[in-house]
Amino acid sequence: MISILIPTYNYNVAPLVEDLHKQCGALKIDYEILVLDDASTNKVSLEENSKINFLTHSTFEVLPQNIGRSKIRNLLAEKAKHNWVLFLDADTFPSNSEFIEKYVAAFSKENSVVFGGIKYPEKNAENFSLRHKYGSERESLPLPERIKNPYRSFITMGFAIKKEVFKSIKFNENLLGYGYEDSVFGHELQKNKIPLLHIDNPVLHLNLETNEDFLKKSKLALQNLLDFYEAGVIDGETVKILKTYLKLKKNNLLFAVRQFYKISEKLMLKNLNSPKPSLFLFDLYRLGYLSSLKQKDA
Repeated sequence: MISILIPTYNYNVAPLVEDLHKQCGALKIDYEILVLDDASTNKVSLEENSKINFLTHSTFEVLPQNIGRSKIRNLLAEKAKHNWVLFLDADTFPSNSEFIEKYVAAFSKENSVVFGGIKYPEKNAENFSLRHKYGSERESLPLPERIKNPYRSFITMGFAIKKEVFKSIKFNENLLGYGYEDSVFGHELQKNKIPLLHIDNPVLHLNLETNEDFLKKSKLALQNLLDFYEAGVIDGETVKILKTYLKLKKNNLLFAVRQFYKISEKLMLKNLNSPKPSLFLFDLYRLGYLSSLKQKDA
């Protein structure tokens, strides 16, 4: 029936597994919960996660060395024994007690991939304001909005896929770095004309980055985005900021954007680190940084 696959690194996933175990047990379905640790160094999380092995149909295994985000997910899929696999990030949690039941109800011969969406906690601390606002307004889309652009609104934080379908595409292990793996995977689904069903069954994203860390990761992600585009694994239409960047480049306007970025960077950062950050300024900040990368090519 279903293999629930959770990669983790220095994070306590025991509460997540316990909740999933309870839901699956109540449904009386064939299931397994596989947790792979990517060579964590945090002894506390390792000790807590080891308790997963005491639960039925559940295993926790620590890899001897770190293999990265794509490889560990592909390895989990190889270990899975059921025909449907449900990928969940370690820092997610079911938003309702019928989470597994709703996914199982969506499994059919016609459906190949099912995505339930993402939600964010209503309350957030001041130093998490940017990540919370971005997630709440850009990622946590209601079902009707996601259906309009099914592949663009797809996020790998929590989704189910037929094992045989996943084997045909997998996560690209040649792509290193952080960011936009969701866009690449969604693009592969669309390119291969694999049906993607959206349902109203979100996971909660719990472990938010601080404003400082999110800004750093956003920069890394933009470099990754350019690398993905140049490697041909994503097109210029898939990601909005890349589409804008390429349009500016075509019209020889990147120089003006870079100049604006240099002049306004400090003022924009002041806002982005405030309790009420502007996503419009965040877009300008990211576009400016993206335009400052690989200036010789621009």
